[in-house]
Amino acid sequence: MVRKKQFDYFGKLEKMAQYSSESATLLLDLILDYSTEKFIDKSEKIHRLEGYGDRISKEIMTELYDAFITPIDREDIVMITNCLDDILDELNATTYLFENLLVYTIRPNTDKFLQLVVTATADVVQATKEFAKFKHSKVLKQYIEQVNKTESEADRLYSSLVQDLFANEKDPIEVIKWRDIYNHLEKITDACEVAADVIEGLVIKNS
Repeated sequence: MVRKKQFDYFGKLEKMAQYSSESATLLLDLILDYSTEKFIDKSEKIHRLEGYGDRISKEIMTELYDAFITPIDREDIVMITNCLDDILDELNATTYLFENLLVYTIRPNTDKFLQLVVTATADVVQATKEFAKFKHSKVLKQYIEQVNKTESEADRLYSSLVQDLFANEKDPIEVIKWRDIYNHLEKITDACEVAADVIEGLVIKNS
């Protein structure tokens, strides 16, 4: 009788994190070379990555229904899966925001915000990768701390950009547009921090 191959929960979680990192890099590239035509076309790649993440999430949930033994508690796997899914969802939602709000030009320092998003998602990938060997990892805590540090930097930049927006932008429509965009970018880094904090909590629980 052929044994069923053991389901790689940690590998699937890492893949979800990688999709977020790829999406963040794509979004930064689109901002650095921005045009509405390119954005709508190339953002389809981000939509697809979000779809891939959804499929992995469903695959994990389906496996949990049938699994007799899991590497950590089922509810813990569900929790981190949902956290990683949230990052992908926020990245995907931000692309739709640029499209729906008809953004024609990019405000200064938006690329700096996106660079922080890229950094945060890349560190979430590393933290998720190290989570698979959390009992022996010597660098997991470092990656978690880096995500928290990046989120704090993003909070400071967010405050600066919003203050500048309300102080210097005369067009109220532009104020509304960019307030929403900045809010969504902050949500991405917040979601990264939540994922990192959840991983840290699960390490403490399972150690």
